[in-house]
Amino acid sequence: MESSVHLRDVEPADLEFFLAYEHDPEAVRRSRFPPREREAFMAHWTSKVLGDPANLVQTVVVDGATAGNIVAWWDGERRTIGYWLGRPYWGRGIGTRALTAFLERETARPLYADPVAGNTGSVRLLEKCGFTATGTERHGENEHVVLVLGGSA
Repeated sequence: MESSVHLRDVEPADLEFFLAYEHDPEAVRRSRFPPREREAFMAHWTSKVLGDPANLVQTVVVDGATAGNIVAWWDGERRTIGYWLGRPYWGRGIGTRALTAFLERETARPLYADPVAGNTGSVRLLEKCGFTATGTERHGENEHVVLVLGGSA
């Protein structure tokens, strides 16, 4: 039986799940994103993520459980997306279904994403949803793949 996947607005209790997912060692390894300590994480989410009305922020819900999040924000002139799913939800098509639903709500184009180059699962997910790799760029020590949906890079 296929899992039920839908999006909803973020609720305060979701942040505890997001924090735990960010601290998963395998997720840290794949994303090369250093997890924040609880206080810094909560401050970032409260002020920068949820506190910016220009952001579109959604919780991914699978069979009634908080599975992760998808966010769109402005990074200079670029509308960018990012997402984070808990490890129990990897490899089951949930990311594809959630991102497809998100892209129906987030209509800005072009839309960018830049996962770390070694995160092949994330790159494949974005490509399945219509993003095209346009090159790479460095963020600190890590090379990232730049993908774009719609418009011109």
